[in-house]
Amino acid sequence: MFEDTLTIVLSLGAAVLYALGTHFIAFGLRHLDAQTGTMVDIGSATLVHWLLSPFFVERHFWLTGAALIFAIIGLFRPILSANLAASGVKHLGPTLCSALSATSPFFAAGFGVFLLGEILTPRIALGTAAIVGALVLLLYRGGGPRSSWPLWALSLPLGAAIIRAAGHAFTKLGLGMLPSPFFAGMVTYSASFVLAVGVARAQRLPFRQVVRSPGFRWFAAAGAVHAVAGFLMNWALAIGEVIVVLPIVSTFPFFTMALGFFAFRNERLSLRAVAAVFLVVGGVLLIALAT
Repeated sequence: MFEDTLTIVLSLGAAVLYALGTHFIAFGLRHLDAQTGTMVDIGSATLVHWLLSPFFVERHFWLTGAALIFAIIGLFRPILSANLAASGVKHLGPTLCSALSATSPFFAAGFGVFLLGEILTPRIALGTAAIVGALVLLLYRGGGPRSSWPLWALSLPLGAAIIRAAGHAFTKLGLGMLPSPFFAGMVTYSASFVLAVGVARAQRLPFRQVVRSPGFRWFAAAGAVHAVAGFLMNWALAIGEVIVVLPIVSTFPFFTMALGFFAFRNERLSLRAVAAVFLVVGGVLLIALAT
């Protein structure tokens, strides 16, 4: 019972921090492009992990099969999923792209059931559907005429959602071999950062100009927040199930809206938003009662 409650609390904590990171990214995008900002974000999270590694990581961790799993995950998430999502925004617009990305919990349920043997109960299924419905309601305001975007572009946000879901499922698999949420995040972010820097060097990115940009500080702050959020989420995955953790973590757009309204004063509430709140709360309660 305690572990079930802790899983929900950790997942909600991760959602709040991911929401805070989203606002930092929005501020950073005023000065840096998404690809460069993503590299700074990942680099900052990597640095936080390495600075704290003496307190959490033991040498023998690197010789386990889990280290290889976490490294492979890092080659796809967050760097590939983030770039697919950014490309989706370019072709589909932010609202339609966000709405399609919100389907990630459905894919997570599939990976949880078929890869990890988790049991999808009616309450968890209904709660997941309520959360996804709330996110779509909150984020989607119409994608414009069908002819304004190519059909293949739908694969971009859906691909990002599938990669995120698969990443969480395989992280859970790795944590079963080595139950170290911190090490999981450290290896994943490190692999992503090496890949991101390699791409940036190939494109001859002017690193000195990036560091001097005001956006650098915002993306660096986002990375630090994401490092903590990832640790909380991995901790939740270590003691809970993917089909429980990911739907709750995926509520972060709701917290993004709440922070925008109460803290940053850059959001306005609407009937759509209020309806989404009730759906999110109901969905989380259904999942909580099912654990």
